[in-house]
Amino acid sequence: MTITTLDTPSATPLLDWYDRHHRDLPWRVTPGMAARGVKADPYHIWLSEVMLQQTTVQAVKPYFARFLERWPEVTDLAAAENDAVMAAWAGLGYYARARNLKKCAEAVAKEHGGIFPDTEEGLRSLPGIGDYTAAAVAAIAFNRQAAVMDGNVERVISRLYAIATPLPAAKPMMKEKVALMTPAARPGDFAQAMMDLGATICTPKRPACSLCPFRDACKALKLSDPEFFPVKAAKKEKPVRYGAAFIAVTDDGEILLRQRVASGLLGGMTEVPTTAWTARTDGETSAEAAPFDAAWQACGTVIHVFTHFELRLSIWRAAIAAKVGTNDGWWEPVTNLEAQALPTVMKKAIATAIPLAFKTSKG
Repeated sequence: MTITTLDTPSATPLLDWYDRHHRDLPWRVTPGMAARGVKADPYHIWLSEVMLQQTTVQAVKPYFARFLERWPEVTDLAAAENDAVMAAWAGLGYYARARNLKKCAEAVAKEHGGIFPDTEEGLRSLPGIGDYTAAAVAAIAFNRQAAVMDGNVERVISRLYAIATPLPAAKPMMKEKVALMTPAARPGDFAQAMMDLGATICTPKRPACSLCPFRDACKALKLSDPEFFPVKAAKKEKPVRYGAAFIAVTDDGEILLRQRVASGLLGGMTEVPTTAWTARTDGETSAEAAPFDAAWQACGTVIHVFTHFELRLSIWRAAIAAKVGTNDGWWEPVTNLEAQALPTVMKKAIATAIPLAFKTSKG
């Protein structure tokens, strides 16, 4: 499909809007700062973009601040212990991102002298950096004319051009449109402006079309049905998997933990003993599958939704007088759980058995 530039709106109204209404974000260099010669830090942009995948801005802000406080430079992150990085990431979800974050930092430190490549091609050569992140870092940190398209941008583009092809099939067409719109001057601001427009004006429900800088060009608005776009393919119903989690607590307040294998779902994270559930198979759900004999008591069920399936864990708790020997785990004081690399589903399981284990059970 060949797209001409005849129906490509000018970026100028959007950039004018962004100059006045941009969001102030901790990783962002705003137009006023740029005018004073402040440049975006590639490390900050890369870190924030990885964190923001499948996660909200509000959720990311405290994680971003803690990471920078602990590892101010990419070389600091490269030198960090894997377990420390995983623990700091715990609660953000999609834990493969954390593993790739560490690998990418190591590659930047070892192969590039601690300096990020400044092109899309160079950035894509790094571990864990795909097309979107490479384009975002290239545009925002290095002012490259790269087409940046996240979920917010998809929504804006789909409405601007009234693209009726369902996602994800429409993505190549959308990206071509974004590429045509991206200006040679201020491509990073354009990318961030499109993100802000989708986040604050061109929202999924009740978009504020009267305030939109593209209102005169928007084909969906002319059709009087912006909320129809983007069109999404029908979702498949998520399968439900079952398993059990075992929370063993000693009289002196220590809990049995272990580490998951490095690869796969929740790879390298800390967990309480569980049965062998996966995204494709169920695990045992009864106390007979416990890691050792004890007076296990049922505490209820935890439901946790992953990207491709729903998990229902039967929670079992045992109060034991003394530690039991284990070949693949360790005993950790309950008071130290906040410092462990526990994913949200494990925090839910522990909080069900020990309600006061965490300040919050949300992970």
